[in-house]
Amino acid sequence: MEYEGLNEARELIESSSNVVFLTGAGMSAESGVPTFRGKDGLWKKFKAEELATPEAFQSDPKTVWEWYDSRRAKLRTVRPNAGHYSIAKFGLRKDVNIVTQNVDGLHKKAGSKDIHELHGNIWTVKCTRCSKKSENYDVPIKILPKCECGGLLRPGVVWFGESLNQKILSRSSEALSKANLTVVVGTSGLVQPAASLAMIAKSNGSKVIEINLNKTPNYGLIDLFLIGKAAEILPQMLSE
Repeated sequence: MEYEGLNEARELIESSSNVVFLTGAGMSAESGVPTFRGKDGLWKKFKAEELATPEAFQSDPKTVWEWYDSRRAKLRTVRPNAGHYSIAKFGLRKDVNIVTQNVDGLHKKAGSKDIHELHGNIWTVKCTRCSKKSENYDVPIKILPKCECGGLLRPGVVWFGESLNQKILSRSSEALSKANLTVVVGTSGLVQPAASLAMIAKSNGSKVIEINLNKTPNYGLIDLFLIGKAAEILPQMLSE
């Protein structure tokens, strides 16, 4: 299928030396990643917003870890889609940074480098005592896992009510400020501060392409909007 605007998108891609991909949940949904909202939003009797908080972990870390263990079990079988792989391959011939709101690690699994994970990664753990971070791919994970120092480990993700990692946010902003082209993929444009990142790129002279199923609040900033699935559009747009 030939998408409207695809040829123009290819021209922008080939004329750009520094490209940033800003990806959100829509990118991973095409791999079958559960959203844990809507009809998928309940786990036992809890909503995601009730468990993904520092307060929930402090009061009942066992239940929070059981929920994350169930999420990790579902994600273990999920594979990157054609969009993830096309970005990774494209990164071999252009200067590419990925700024993602997703915590599933699929960009890394596809082989991409220079990934800035705004909301952390579900395959990392962080010590609540010494703050040491490490990767952990155990499924099932030992509930109430402990650090070498004896401190309780928590999932290495950003919870509701927590601030984003300022180093990662700063690196993301720096990458966007240097970009010739920014490609926004599968993000609603509603969650701050990620929603403002496209504006940072635009204000620094970057062209902006958006790939989504529907128009978003960023529409007024967009130079080119392609309606459709990222797993179908990106391989065509990024092919040599």
